[in-house]
Amino acid sequence: MNFALILFVLLVITGIVALLDRQLLAPKRRQKAVAAGAAETVMTATAYREPWWVEYSKSFFPVILIVFLLRSFLVEPFKIPSGSMLPTLIVGDFILVNKFTYGIRLPIINQKIIDIGTPNRGDVMVFRYPRDPSVDYIKRVVGLPGDRIAYINKRLSINGVDVPRETAGKFSNRRQVSFVKQYRETLGERAHLMLIEDDAPAMMGIGESFPHRENCNYSREGVTCTVPAGHYFMMGDNRDNSQDSRVWGFVPDENIVGRAFFIWFNFGELTRFGSFH
Repeated sequence: MNFALILFVLLVITGIVALLDRQLLAPKRRQKAVAAGAAETVMTATAYREPWWVEYSKSFFPVILIVFLLRSFLVEPFKIPSGSMLPTLIVGDFILVNKFTYGIRLPIINQKIIDIGTPNRGDVMVFRYPRDPSVDYIKRVVGLPGDRIAYINKRLSINGVDVPRETAGKFSNRRQVSFVKQYRETLGERAHLMLIEDDAPAMMGIGESFPHRENCNYSREGVTCTVPAGHYFMMGDNRDNSQDSRVWGFVPDENIVGRAFFIWFNFGELTRFGSFH
C-alpha cells in the first residue's frame, strides 16, 4: 500500500473542499442567511452551519498537510518486519528514517530534485525493493558505485581489502532460545555488530536474473560483484538469514528512501529506545 499516495490524494481532496468553501460555498450560505432575515452580524449557528463534509475537510486539511510534508521531506516512520538486520534491529522495532540525508526527493515519484549527499559504507538504508518497488526494504550499505565486493566463505572484502572484524561474544535470540556467533565489523569509519552461523552454507543460492547480473560471479564459496555506477550493494547484518544484494542484485539510486537513524519504540522490548549505527 502506497501510504504517501493515499496521503496525497486526501490532501488534494480536503484542500479543494476547503478552497471551494472559502471562495463559493461560504458566501452563498451568508447570502441565504441574510435573505432569510438573519442579520450577518448576529447570525445564528443554525443559519450558518457548514455541511459535515466541509467541516471535516477544513479540520483535517492542515493535519494531513503537516504529516505529508514531514514524512515526505524530513522523517518517516517504519516498522521492522523481519530478523534480517539482527542484532542491530529486531522484529517489532519502530524506527525513524531521515528523508533528506541523501537529497531532497519529490514524494510519490521519488525523483531527486536537490542533491545533498550520497550513502556511505555502513549506513543502514531504507530503499524500494528492486523487484517490487511497492515494498520497502532495509539493509546496510556495503558497496558503493565502482566497488569490487567479495563475500567468500563468509568473509567480506572490498576492493581486495578484507573488512576488519573481531569476535564479540554470542547473540541470544530470546524468541528462538538460540545463540549465534556475533562479530564487530568495521565498514569505513562505522563499527557495527553482525551475526554468522557456522553451520549455515557459505552461499544461500545462486543469484537469479537481475539488472547488471553480468557484474557478479557465483560459486559455492560465495559471490564477487562489481557495483555499477548509480547503484549500491546491500547486505543484512544477520548474514546467513538475509535475502539481499547477494541474491537479488543492486539497488539503484532512484530506489533510495532514506537513512535509518533512530529506534523510537518496540512493544515487546521497551528498552529498545535509542539510536543505532
